[in-house]
Amino acid sequence: MRNYDLEFLKHFSMVIGFLVVVSLALLWLAHHLNGVIPPEVSPSAVRATQARIAPAGDVYAGATGAASQAAAAAAASAAAAAQVAYDGTMDGSVIFGNLCTGCHTSGAGNAPTMDKAHWAARITQGTETLYKHAIEGYTGPDGGIMPPKGGNPALSDDQVKATVDWMLGNLK
Repeated sequence: MRNYDLEFLKHFSMVIGFLVVVSLALLWLAHHLNGVIPPEVSPSAVRATQARIAPAGDVYAGATGAASQAAAAAAASAAAAAQVAYDGTMDGSVIFGNLCTGCHTSGAGNAPTMDKAHWAARITQGTETLYKHAIEGYTGPDGGIMPPKGGNPALSDDQVKATVDWMLGNLK
């Protein structure tokens, strides 16, 4: 072999070696990315899986099952009735002291404090409007925020109205 043939083989081997290293690096990168990216599940595959594992039917337990369902419904309604805020009190001072005082004493969220100057414009709107804003919530033009039922959904509408009446009667 001649010297230039050896030189060619040397350079060719280096190029092939470089291409092998690049190919291995690309294979490793592809394997790594495949492990990092979560597999995409098609919606049709999800539907097929849900259909495959769906129950085949329901169990009918006769009168015993109906009685247990009625007992469970009665227990659920009793538990819901027990969820009345502040033991169902209609004393506005109790509700104000436990819930409303946080904002209406400090003025947080631009809530009107308990002095007539802050309530004059609101009182002219009428008590029905005040009830509505207290029950449903209200965001005023001045940025004031009143959450529905003061932020306690367990309050009944009558409890909210009693609290609004108490607040209006105790303005300074």
